[in-house]
Amino acid sequence: MAGVAALPTAALTGLVRSASACAVGADDPRALPVAPALGRLLPGGVLRRGSTVAVAAGASLVMALLAEASRTGSWCAVVGVPAFGVVAAAELGIALDRLALVPHPGADWPAVVAALIDGVDVVVVAAPPATSAALAQRLAARARQRGCVLVPYGKWVGADVTLRPVGAQWLGPGRGRGRLHRRRLAVAASGRGSAARGREVTLWLPDARGALGAADGDGGAPGAAGGSGA
Repeated sequence: MAGVAALPTAALTGLVRSASACAVGADDPRALPVAPALGRLLPGGVLRRGSTVAVAAGASLVMALLAEASRTGSWCAVVGVPAFGVVAAAELGIALDRLALVPHPGADWPAVVAALIDGVDVVVVAAPPATSAALAQRLAARARQRGCVLVPYGKWVGADVTLRPVGAQWLGPGRGRGRLHRRRLAVAASGRGSAARGREVTLWLPDARGALGAADGDGGAPGAAGGSGA
């Protein structure tokens, strides 16, 4: 799709570094904004530069986490997620002209991630299952030094915050007919420091407009279809 960067890593990093330097930051230069519904799960309600915020499962949850930062000028990169859907990303608010995809980074994926950390505001990485704790710590340390938000997708050791879908329910027009049009998703957060006390919120992801919204306090609705995942 037009607007999504798919350049070799070296060229992409130089391009993104220049673009990020010109981006308009938040009031706090050490923070990137998130949607208020997700901010309730994060210390300070923002993505702190240099932090590691893991998403245990759910590509839509990853997209929702990136959307507000992307919309306000930040560059994002997604490494090792070939199924990352750009149409769904755009519907959730991600700016495709500031999105870089590296779906198949190969065996040298740590070098790809490290290079992107040097020049991108937010880097999502789906690391291989056998990734060692030592390598995870090195990448997290690099992100901390460079002021990048590292978002591991899947299993990761030592994240500052881990977001995990814990229940989902699709809703439609009822009576077993028609199209499912929104999903209620419960998300739990755990972590270290100020995130050590677990939190949980309920979201619409997507809501009836295809966007993200808070669902806490909503009652059940006709046409519910149970399920799990994100």
